[in-house]
Amino acid sequence: MSTGALVRRATRGSTALRGGRVRRLTPYQVFGLLFWLLMTLAYWRVPPCCEAGVHAAAVARLRAGLTDTGASPYVIAQGALARLTGLTGWQLLRVCGPLNLLVLLTGLGRLVRVLTPRPWAPVLALAFLSVLWGTRPAWGGGSLALLPLTGSLGYPSAFALGLTLWAWALTGARARDLRRVRYVGPSGLRSLSGYAGLGLLYGTVALVDPVTGVGAAAGAVAFVAGWQRGWRGAVWGRWALLCTVAAAVLACGTHARVLPSSPYGSYADPGGWAGQCWLALLGLPALWLRARRAGGATAGGPVRRGPTPDGPMPDGPMPDGPMPDGPRRRGPVRPTAWPAAWRDPLVLLFALECLVLVCGRLAGLLGLVLLAPQCALAVELAAERPWCRWRRALGWAAAGAVCLGFLAAQAGAVVPRSVDPVGFVQPPRWPSYDWAARHIGPGEPVVTDAYYAVRLLPGYGIDLADGHDHRPRVRWLLLTRQERLPAEAVVVDWSRRTGEVLARLTRTGDMSPVPLVTRSVTR
Repeated sequence: MSTGALVRRATRGSTALRGGRVRRLTPYQVFGLLFWLLMTLAYWRVPPCCEAGVHAAAVARLRAGLTDTGASPYVIAQGALARLTGLTGWQLLRVCGPLNLLVLLTGLGRLVRVLTPRPWAPVLALAFLSVLWGTRPAWGGGSLALLPLTGSLGYPSAFALGLTLWAWALTGARARDLRRVRYVGPSGLRSLSGYAGLGLLYGTVALVDPVTGVGAAAGAVAFVAGWQRGWRGAVWGRWALLCTVAAAVLACGTHARVLPSSPYGSYADPGGWAGQCWLALLGLPALWLRARRAGGATAGGPVRRGPTPDGPMPDGPMPDGPMPDGPRRRGPVRPTAWPAAWRDPLVLLFALECLVLVCGRLAGLLGLVLLAPQCALAVELAAERPWCRWRRALGWAAAGAVCLGFLAAQAGAVVPRSVDPVGFVQPPRWPSYDWAARHIGPGEPVVTDAYYAVRLLPGYGIDLADGHDHRPRVRWLLLTRQERLPAEAVVVDWSRRTGEVLARLTRTGDMSPVPLVTRSVTR
């Protein structure tokens, strides 16, 4: 054997059959799988509520073969799946919830790995995004908070949020890629197709949930402006291709409309923001440190070389990201440092999302606004030890905030009411109307003004009519406890939980408003 030949080391034991290499699961894969299982069970445990009936009704219309010009690509795909499998709108919401959660978790892991190679950073980011919100519970989509996830996992906003995380991760990876891009040859075609596909992804996000699409566009600007270097003609061309494809996709689907957001204690209440998200502001010191380090690294003067918290320091120009702990240049940061601090993508992301939130009054972007400080805090606390004093103090403060946020607002999502020892805030448990849907056929109109029935009955494919509707085919009434049963109606069924009564009209020629009385309706 020649001296230049490569000799493969002999392997023993169980690794011999696999070539001597065992693939180990990362911490995020382990905790992410546990989180997926736990939240899937929690989502299936909570009955549908709020705007779930609106989403289930959209699927039911498409399943019945009715055209809906305002449906998003997400709802159209659900309708096609319902027709192929025979599932109802409610069943599809239950099936799509775990799938949307999988997109969310994989997108978050990919995004944090683009920010830093620290293995525990994605785990901390998941913990902060799911718990570090506030002491006042909220209900609404557009975030990874535990309590809202138990009701909004099947919504288009959850899927759009997961696609946004994937789009930001792919955008950040391409913005940090300093290799020269060619427009000819196989490598050039692969590069162009990658940017075109990324533009298609942004356009899809905007069609699925336009509010999230606005936040996704702001995040793309943050990552490109923060990390892209060498603005040559080729660089301008590939990002212009991305924008062109995204605009074309959005123009082809301009018929899409936003489904109504939840008015039931959601993040759309500006007066409740302080109590719903003040714990997430603990990440602002981490953002300030990132801005100070990024500004100090480009403020001029000698810069200390060495490994950074986000990985080893390569030779050549100073990369972006936090600087290591240790002795630094004393004195105030030069004025030119702060403009350079905006080269950090998380700092720019927080600033742009806040600007869009305030100027556009888009309360659904609150989850994207707070994502930057929460991820910055996770990156800081995932650094290797020993820690300096300020990082230890930040770590203890974050641990206390996580415990406070979980016990005060989020514990009810994973702790069932039957085993709740202290009375945590539980997700809303709306009544089911399966008992009424058994008698009412799809597309048949029902007259009711019950609070829950108006919001849930459309999910069964049932039409709603008011008391002034004179259509001859109206023959169903759903009455509350305080409403009187008309003489021309016959009781068909009733709910033991709510006391509501389902009645069938024997004469459907004349429909007058149902009067209210003080006595209850009896069977």
